[in-house]
Amino acid sequence: MPEYRYRMIVRWSQPDQLWLVEVPELPGCMADGATPEEAVTNARTIIDEWIMVARMDGRPVPEPQASDVPATA
Repeated sequence: MPEYRYRMIVRWSQPDQLWLVEVPELPGCMADGATPEEAVTNARTIIDEWIMVARMDGRPVPEPQASDVPATA
């Protein structure tokens, strides 16, 4: 699995009782998990699948954008 550097927004969803991850550069690319780590792992899988489908459909794949927020924040 390639290592992409897309920004991930991780947040707790009280209604779902799950951690959610959104990948802003890839529209509709989201994942969830019982822990933040699980949600990020699932998001990495979804990123790979999002890119694969976009390429199969002939859609452009956005480049990862630089972020002002450190990875440890």
